[in-house]
Amino acid sequence: MRLPDATGMAWHALTAHRLRSFLTLLGIAVGIAAVILLTSIGEGLHRFVLAEFTQFGTNVIGISPGKLKTGGANPGLPSSVRPLTLDDARALHRIANLVGVSPRVSGNAEAEGNGRLRRVLVYGATSALVETFKLRVKSGQFLPADDAESARNFVVLGAKLKHELFGAESPLGARVRVGSLSFRVIGVMEARGQFLGIDLDDTAYIPAARALELFNRDSLMEINLSYAEGANAQRIVDAAKAILVARHGREDFTIVTQEDMLRALSNILDILTIAVAALGSISLLVGGVGIVTIMTIAVAERTSEIGLLVALGARRSTVLRLFLGEAVVLSAVGGVLGLAIGIGLAQAVRLVAPALPVHTPLAFVALAEVLAVGIGLVAGVLPARRASRLDPVEALRAE
Repeated sequence: MRLPDATGMAWHALTAHRLRSFLTLLGIAVGIAAVILLTSIGEGLHRFVLAEFTQFGTNVIGISPGKLKTGGANPGLPSSVRPLTLDDARALHRIANLVGVSPRVSGNAEAEGNGRLRRVLVYGATSALVETFKLRVKSGQFLPADDAESARNFVVLGAKLKHELFGAESPLGARVRVGSLSFRVIGVMEARGQFLGIDLDDTAYIPAARALELFNRDSLMEINLSYAEGANAQRIVDAAKAILVARHGREDFTIVTQEDMLRALSNILDILTIAVAALGSISLLVGGVGIVTIMTIAVAERTSEIGLLVALGARRSTVLRLFLGEAVVLSAVGGVLGLAIGIGLAQAVRLVAPALPVHTPLAFVALAEVLAVGIGLVAGVLPARRASRLDPVEALRAE
């Protein structure tokens, strides 16, 4: 049978029962739309979270106290873990290819200035923080490079904190009380927004030594190392480990590179995207069952037509391809309709909720259409085989 004839017969069979064909392809369309919408949200979330973590640069290594491992020691016994100190941070400066070493101590405290009181995040750091995390100062300057132990009582205000305490006035030179200590304002940061729920603009930046005093701590919460572009991260990790082990006598700290964290985070988000896509695929399964049902009914209704085709010399493989073709056309058209619906819904979600990240990669679009065609092919196999195996005499007698 010629291809134009086979195509014409398949098209006539589908258009002869328009409502039934439409409902069948609608089942596929709904499944494809669900997959596209859910994967678009999942991929958008993936990109959003990674962008949040990389906005401060990727050449960052974090060192925190305590070793992340499983042990059999009695948790009631005193810990021998040595805390990270400002001296540790100072010792790490001798590592080659470092851009900055930034210790961190943070907590919440009341900030009072210009007759106004506000509870804010207090971030204890050093002058290296700006270069380490690519922050920018809008006016004034950041914390000076004082000796860590004798750092002066200076404070730099986040953009929101400055606005809440001083409004449109310049706060430079003003006195601000943070917790129980008094500080002089020397700078205001550019607005950066939120990072994982933390409002960076509602933050007071003070020297790390003063933060230790304010929060009555004897150790740092973290030391961040920023290294030069192109430097070998593993060499820097090894050098930092050697210095701290020599100082502490044991490896009682944890070193995590930004690359390791992003890799682990990316794997988690990939699994999340696959999971939501699997949920949407349930609708595709329902659409596949619909194709099996419709094609089985079509075979029963067209028994005499099949018998006549075979009696006139059509090979059984031709009959098989005819019915498979009808199933594939139904699923392919349904897939295209589903893509249009899914992409349209994804764009509608972006317009209605701009804060919700939505992204539809072209690879997902192509994969969804291939999946739709594959489902039609698989779903049409059993009815098509049944049609091709009909006895022509019995089929004609059924008329």
